[in-house]
Amino acid sequence: MNESMKGRQGMLLKKRLTLLFIFLTVVSLMGVSNLHTPTHIAHASPALPAENNGIAKTPFMGWSTWSYIGKNPTAANIEAQAKIQAASLKAYGYNYVLMDDWYYLNPTTTVDADGYWYIDASKFPNGIAAVASYVHSLGLKFGSYVTPGIPVEAVKQNITIKGTSYKASQIADTSKYEINYNYGNKAMYAINYSAPGAQAYINGWADQLASWGIDFLKIDGVGDSDIPDIQAWSTALKQSGRSIYFDLSNTLDIANANTWKTNAHAWRTQGDVECYNSCRGQLVNWATVSSRFNSAASWAQYGGYGGFNDLDAMDVADGTLDGLTNTQRQTTMSLWAMASAPMYLGDDLSRMDSYGLSLLTNTEVVALDQGGIPALRVGNANNLQVWEKPNGDGSYSVGLFNLGTATASIKVNWSQLGFGGSAAVRNLWTHTNLGSFNGSYTATSVPAYGSVLLRVTPSVTTTTTTSYEAEAAALAGGAKVATCSNCSGGKDVGYIGKGGTLQFNNVNVSKAGSYVLNVSFVDGDAGRITNISVNGGAATPLIFTGTADVNWNKVQVLKIIVSLNAGNNTLLFSNASAYGPDIDRITVG
Repeated sequence: MNESMKGRQGMLLKKRLTLLFIFLTVVSLMGVSNLHTPTHIAHASPALPAENNGIAKTPFMGWSTWSYIGKNPTAANIEAQAKIQAASLKAYGYNYVLMDDWYYLNPTTTVDADGYWYIDASKFPNGIAAVASYVHSLGLKFGSYVTPGIPVEAVKQNITIKGTSYKASQIADTSKYEINYNYGNKAMYAINYSAPGAQAYINGWADQLASWGIDFLKIDGVGDSDIPDIQAWSTALKQSGRSIYFDLSNTLDIANANTWKTNAHAWRTQGDVECYNSCRGQLVNWATVSSRFNSAASWAQYGGYGGFNDLDAMDVADGTLDGLTNTQRQTTMSLWAMASAPMYLGDDLSRMDSYGLSLLTNTEVVALDQGGIPALRVGNANNLQVWEKPNGDGSYSVGLFNLGTATASIKVNWSQLGFGGSAAVRNLWTHTNLGSFNGSYTATSVPAYGSVLLRVTPSVTTTTTTSYEAEAAALAGGAKVATCSNCSGGKDVGYIGKGGTLQFNNVNVSKAGSYVLNVSFVDGDAGRITNISVNGGAATPLIFTGTADVNWNKVQVLKIIVSLNAGNNTLLFSNASAYGPDIDRITVG
């Protein structure tokens, strides 16, 4: 029986010039006590992810049907790929099996009894739930695919919306069509979401997917005009009773990045990575992959806990099919890891070669991606790029990329990361400790289109621990003290940003050096950004990972390392365009 009958700021971050080291180690310091009132001043401009149940703590990993299987997904070929995935890749975090387009019949002629897509029984003779059940039996998760709107045939039949007395014709805007890549752009009518029954229709579709055991949903062909669809689907998935990872596709508008983050867990920053007719017999080429460098840099500030920048499929498993050299395959995965982008393959896993497997199972590189913090591009000249981001273990990750056509040396100065002095360097791809380097590190003989991934751990100066309360610091421009019973001293400072500043004066150390600075903060959002300026130096962004649970009573810690002068120092927290988290106190040492 067919399954359907049985039953989803424009601001670029500046270079870190004054920090010795930033890394996020978000730990709960205290239990929950009295809740802040809904009007607590520090909770300005929230941008929460679509769901706060922990399903998007990290970028998703897995395999998708689109690149290789494309227009012919079947129960048999999906299950065959899933079996290989479970045996070879599941242990490294590749947990999602994602069914893309072309699994349903033409929505201009055929829908199910509730007006939803009718599953192609020739491809899925036992329905979608049976495939999802098999995938689940392997310890993997299963994903599906939709496009916005309501099928034309549902409106022709004027089907009654499930659970209501409303009709399909009452919610359809028949003057507009939505994108459907399978059956053309006249297969789905737009939905008038102001009409009674519109949300109920999408709720019913989400409930159907949930009943099949769907763990992931991609909605394709969406853009600014489809924000109502995205919002409706986000609401529908939440009410479905199942935790479903929600991915938006494709080429989303960066101007609406906060809207995507509010409603989804991942969003495609560009069009398809596949090269299609320009490279028959191959999945991608270097041009389609390397174009991701600029979008990854532009979108970096918007990714993080609760929602991630999706660079599309990472096709690196089979060199003969991928259309990339081994050097380019490594560089592709290096970029995805530095960007903390979802890592999902599109290859024929039965043809995965030993080199591809070695890339995909490099635990240090996978951990770099799963850290969830997108890297910043801090150097970009003459086709040589330097990217950096903090880890949670007291080190920086650095990506060095040669996008040119000749072998080159690439240098990263510690000043590009915001510190001076010496630091230990480790190569993540080779698992090799390279030694301690003062001021900089140069990777020599990096091949054309090649890359190097490093972990850089700065040296620090020790001192006795001294704390400075935020409420005792200098406030200006709208920053305000608020009650926080979990905070040290029972107070914190909010409204830091949009003109509001917090400055700690007389932060004293006995000698010049690099010091650990723990910033105690509260952030019930998915994450916020505050800039820090040390002794009047350049403003440097700090990325705070929030709890994403609207709970403003959990004190967390951002650990950074700053360069301080002997004697008194000033530390200024600000953000010209957005509000940062509440700050409780800072502790040196």
